[in-house]
Amino acid sequence: MPEPLRIAIPIHSFEPGGVERVALNLARSWHAAGHHVRVVLGRDQGADRSRAPADLDYRSVPTRFSTAPFETLWMMWCLLRHLLCEETDVIFCAGNTYAVVCVTMRLLLRRRCPPVVVKISNDLLRRDLPPGYRHLYYLWLRVQGLLLDHFVALAEPMRAEIVDTLGVAANRVTTIHDPALTATRYAALLSIPRTGPDRSERGLRFLAVGRLARQKNLPLLVTAFARGSNRQDTLTIVGEGPERGKLEALVGSLSLHGRVFLTGHAVDPDPYFREADVFVLSSDYEGVPAVVIEAIAAGLPVLATDCAASMQALLGGGIRGQLVPVGDDTALAAAMNGADLLRFPDQSARVFAERFTVEIAARAYVAAMRALQAEARAEDAGSLIPAVRGSDC
Repeated sequence: MPEPLRIAIPIHSFEPGGVERVALNLARSWHAAGHHVRVVLGRDQGADRSRAPADLDYRSVPTRFSTAPFETLWMMWCLLRHLLCEETDVIFCAGNTYAVVCVTMRLLLRRRCPPVVVKISNDLLRRDLPPGYRHLYYLWLRVQGLLLDHFVALAEPMRAEIVDTLGVAANRVTTIHDPALTATRYAALLSIPRTGPDRSERGLRFLAVGRLARQKNLPLLVTAFARGSNRQDTLTIVGEGPERGKLEALVGSLSLHGRVFLTGHAVDPDPYFREADVFVLSSDYEGVPAVVIEAIAAGLPVLATDCAASMQALLGGGIRGQLVPVGDDTALAAAMNGADLLRFPDQSARVFAERFTVEIAARAYVAAMRALQAEARAEDAGSLIPAVRGSDC
């Protein structure tokens, strides 16, 4: 029987975030399979702390001051300290946000740095950036391709994008569907009954779920709702973030009080999926948006901007929803106006979401990690000075 893997996962904190939630769900699955998983925390705090798996091995460095203002630098120190003290077979980089942390580990530790598996959690083309910034961003992606070991595409359409933008060989990229759902939650969402959007007796209930951040372009959604909805329609936005004040002001200026609701962060968003008629995503860019997978499992038709290489495949060419151009509030307003003509995905369309369960993805990640571990050991065996990891404490 193969020996357990020793996996280190850097995470800033337990603040709400899809990247962190998925990482902890994977960690729980790997732990249950017998692997030694250590979650290296920048801060042992956050709104979702109570929901974090209790049986995982969390490592943090206590402080008497807040490290939030410089969380990336602090995360670098915490992970470096851990890698110097603990033998580690592989680092799991849970998303693009953590790539700078892992690149720093490679630069500081060189051959002593364990292999790094990077989950590409966001769009790499970033057409939202000004040309100058975009050029610098593409250079940064090339640095990642040079220094990190293996990359995971969350859907097959992302694979070519990763190979091209990072400048890596195709065999350094594995496609593993985004583990957006646990099997239990998938079953719960799948059990929600649906009949189809209907404006004849009441308005449609539009739903958006996500952090109130610039990337999500929620002002576009609110503006489109004001232009394209019927007076009985409502829009519920579940999430919290720095754009709240801007959104509240926009809702007021458009006289949408009583029709647009900002609920704040929800520990359990599933009741909102149950009550909704249509799910809407207005992002400027995404990787594979987990909320769209959740909406599909819940049987909601999806209106979304074409914000990721994966979106066409996710919506099945119109079977599970409709796409509009990024940043086009007129097109989104028209789609919302005609949303009562959308059909709910039938059961066969909803089971598409099953491939995005944690349990399936966790096994695929382990296979990729074992292959990477074997490569690292082969390199060590052929070296005059083998790399020694985790022996400085």
